[in-house]
Amino acid sequence: MNRNEEITFQSLAEREEVRIGYSDNDMVIVDSIQKFAEINAAHIAMNVIMICTNGRIQARMNDMHLSLTKNQVAIVPQNVLVTDIMISPDFNLKALFLNNSILQSLLREKMAIWNDVMYIHHHHVITLDKDYLETFPMFYDMLNRAVERSQENPFGTEIIQSILTTGILTLCGEMKLMLPNEHRNEETKLSNSHFQRFLELLHNSDVKYRPVDYYAGELCISPKHLTSICKKISGKTASTWIREQVLEDIRYLLKNTDLSIKQVCNQVGFSNTSFFGKYVKEHLGMTPMEYRNS
Repeated sequence: MNRNEEITFQSLAEREEVRIGYSDNDMVIVDSIQKFAEINAAHIAMNVIMICTNGRIQARMNDMHLSLTKNQVAIVPQNVLVTDIMISPDFNLKALFLNNSILQSLLREKMAIWNDVMYIHHHHVITLDKDYLETFPMFYDMLNRAVERSQENPFGTEIIQSILTTGILTLCGEMKLMLPNEHRNEETKLSNSHFQRFLELLHNSDVKYRPVDYYAGELCISPKHLTSICKKISGKTASTWIREQVLEDIRYLLKNTDLSIKQVCNQVGFSNTSFFGKYVKEHLGMTPMEYRNS
């Protein structure tokens, strides 16, 4: 892999060291990474569920520490910047890369649990218990058999998705147990809330730098109501959510692309470079060029 890499469906398919078990427009199943060259940073454009099958990996994920050892699962939401990657020589993993649309299709109303665990409580690592460790090989063997026969069966894709749904829902049940007790009984409320739709809209937007009014309008509610919902459920206002996501995009584009400052400014949705510079200075403590060179 290159030292700075944008990890997408296409980039995965092109890597010789990555053994792909199955891929389509919505998902990629990675059977193994037999070798893993050092990289400085990777922008992961998809949702990832990965299990460490051997060795150990450490990294920073959007400035949070991530450590994964054998039989642990890492859950990584889309559009995450992973840096400071260190792996043991015997490291290997199995992984499932999913775009948002297929993840929402598989989880449906359980998507609220995913959002709650990922974006509010920031739990990203699950240690598999004995029962799940015994079940996982059977689940994976079943998935491999379905993949091998998918071209022969007219319902091959649907069968693969059904097996994946079973596995992901089982994992989602483990994720739910990680939530505080007061949150576990709010699944229906969360799944039907505008907050979930706001998160989906925000994370799926190429240009996130928009006023709260824009997102509220897309949800057909008032900006005040959207801010109230966000504050009540997550403890952060809608504008804070927007700012954090915008800054993540800015950090990545400045550090890991060759785009000019003006091009970065345009790509993230700012009207002029002067205001963009002031915004970066205010929130990152330095000018865009200073941050790029830091």
